[in-house]
Amino acid sequence: MNYKEEFIEFLVQCDALKFGEFELKSGRIAPYFINTGMFDTGSKIKKLGTYYARAIDAHFKTEFHGIYGPAYKGIPLCITAACALADMGIDKGYVFNRKEAKTYADKSAVVGMPLTPDTRLILVDDVITSGKAIQESLEVLKGCGNPQVCGIIISVNRQEKGKTDKNALEEVADTLGISIFAIVTIREIIDFLHNRDIEGKIVLDDAMKAQIENYLKIYGVDC
Repeated sequence: MNYKEEFIEFLVQCDALKFGEFELKSGRIAPYFINTGMFDTGSKIKKLGTYYARAIDAHFKTEFHGIYGPAYKGIPLCITAACALADMGIDKGYVFNRKEAKTYADKSAVVGMPLTPDTRLILVDDVITSGKAIQESLEVLKGCGNPQVCGIIISVNRQEKGKTDKNALEEVADTLGISIFAIVTIREIIDFLHNRDIEGKIVLDDAMKAQIENYLKIYGVDC
């Protein structure tokens, strides 16, 4: 299997990918849900970092200086991705922002590698909806050396419409002026998991696939 297929199996094994009926923040009732909070042990978060690292390597090679993780979920992601990259022979820095500024000792709004206007960062996060949280953290960076964020890696591209008929991620990418890539897309998940036995169980049978396809007919793009 390639790293994308391995990642899909990993999502299932960690119970981070669920099928059923879920109300999203947008109000949509979706037949699938990604819960990255399920990567809750050392071994899981370590393995998760390898998939982010392989996606970073696939899209950016070594043309960056460090990994940036927006607080809070991005903090463990940037660290585990940097560790995994180091294991691959690509030793880069990491940095994350503080949600609240300290009033003593080191009062910097970020923690990690030094930043300058020439620093090139890859931002890592779990998922992106409106992009508001990322925009806020980018504003923090402007006051901390003003580095360049040259790309974003997330876990799953849901391939759904945003406020327009465009892919929601494309809308955010256009707003931020930064390219966004996902480790996998929902279409890759469907194609790989359909009627596949994962640890003695079919997690995506014909009936569930039909529900997802019907949902994507309404809300999907690039599908």
